[in-house]
Amino acid sequence: MKPTVLLLLALFLTPLHATDHPPAAAIASAHPLATEAGFEVLNAGGNAFDAAVAVSATLAVVEPYSSGIGGGGFWLLHIAEQDRQVMIDGRERAPLAAHRDLYLDAQGEVIPKASMDGALAAAIPGVPAALDHLTQHYGRMPLSVALAPAIRLARDGFPVTEHYRRMASFRLAALNKDKEAARLFLRQGQAPALGELIRQPELADVLKRMANDGADGFYHGEVAARLVAGVRKAGGIWTAKDLADYRVVERAPIRGRYRGFEIISAAPPSSGGIALVTMLNILSGFDFKALDESTRLHLIVEAMRRAYRDRAEFLGDPDSVAIPSEHLLHPYYADGLRASMRKDKATPSASLPGAVRTDGGNDTTHFSILDQDGNAVSATLSINYPFGAAFVPPGTGVLLNDEMDDFSLKPGVPNAYGLVGAEANAIAPGKRMLSSMTPTFVRSDERLAILGSPGGSRIITMVLLGTLEAVDGKPPLAWVSRPRIHHQYLPDVIQHEPNALDNTTRQALQARGHTLNEQQPWGNMQAVVWDKATDRVEAASDPRVEGMARVDSTR
Repeated sequence: MKPTVLLLLALFLTPLHATDHPPAAAIASAHPLATEAGFEVLNAGGNAFDAAVAVSATLAVVEPYSSGIGGGGFWLLHIAEQDRQVMIDGRERAPLAAHRDLYLDAQGEVIPKASMDGALAAAIPGVPAALDHLTQHYGRMPLSVALAPAIRLARDGFPVTEHYRRMASFRLAALNKDKEAARLFLRQGQAPALGELIRQPELADVLKRMANDGADGFYHGEVAARLVAGVRKAGGIWTAKDLADYRVVERAPIRGRYRGFEIISAAPPSSGGIALVTMLNILSGFDFKALDESTRLHLIVEAMRRAYRDRAEFLGDPDSVAIPSEHLLHPYYADGLRASMRKDKATPSASLPGAVRTDGGNDTTHFSILDQDGNAVSATLSINYPFGAAFVPPGTGVLLNDEMDDFSLKPGVPNAYGLVGAEANAIAPGKRMLSSMTPTFVRSDERLAILGSPGGSRIITMVLLGTLEAVDGKPPLAWVSRPRIHHQYLPDVIQHEPNALDNTTRQALQARGHTLNEQQPWGNMQAVVWDKATDRVEAASDPRVEGMARVDSTR
């Protein structure tokens, strides 16, 4: 048979729809060393979930301003063999001695920085338990293999980058208040020089204990005793029981549909999935292609405004409060919200029901992973503000989070990111605080998109904009590079990057009654897509920061 005939026959027999396995693995993360660590584990025989452990732990070492084993996160998993999705909730919990008025003074006013700096700001970490859970239930390599790159980098050091210097300079005063934090992350009280090695031998020892003993190496024994002693000596309220009682929770992700794509995203205590699907439900009622740019952006902002109002009013820890998820996610509810919108006029936030009273940052971190079996992970991790609580219990090397600030310290009072909240997110013993982290899958029969970003209160709107790009069929680089706008209900302003609006669009939005506020570029989106129709895998890392995306077909 002639070669041409063989080729035509092969093309005829090759299915034009989804393939079963991607032709390559891909990892996009916020730091090149973390991406390399993930591939080190994949190449050793691990799957996407083992790689997720490696990337999480490595980011905990090389991005102390964004995440750490003293923090928490959400890992959204796609288990290819079962076509199943699950969210691993490794969010921090309030200590059992916490109470509603923990950060209020005798007059009932919020004590400045009490929920942000120092030992009292720290909630009980979830990352160590989550990494052990991923390994035990979804990985195929020992935890010692997945943690090896992070242990090596903590012991031998990693070089300081410009981004590290910016973050350390931003939190210089807080870091200098704690002797251990200043010793580890600063040099003579200042941000280290570019290229200087940051070594964390005590953290390496803690990671080794976890490699040998799993989560018990952190939540029990000598490490736990040092954590509790250090926190309590510095004015915190942790107990050994707080650590011993910590458990991850497996949760069903939030699901929705938009223009033929299934949206799978983070469930409460993340507000991300509900807010994302609410916004997409609203926008599904408009023919975007028939609208000019300013009208499209106006409608996107109006959808953001309404979703963030609901976030403030209804969302919290699902194990502690009743959340009307079914109602908020129903298309009929979106129809009602859409009916309150006008194409020619902005809706003042103060006119929306339940009006109560913000900036975001690049802290928190995200990574996206696809392996050659089709397993996928979208994970967002955080210690909240840059360098968390800026506190390290002596002898541990563990930088603690300041996630207690993500609670509603007092109804109507904004947190560090300007987000307001109601009683649903009030402090209570053992409660998980509300989050904006939004790890997400966007999929159809022919495409799987994996995306997410850090960025505080702006995370959800970044993922919304990235999702709109993905649904339009654009490549991952377009998702992560798109100029960003943001509205979070209160304050009633459109925040936008310098290049997001041209003069015509700016004037058209202002004519509708919008207030504009230009901000420095924000976010650090990491994205992967598997186009099953073309059998192609692509990945992209946000050009605003220093991450790395890599696609590799060797295994």
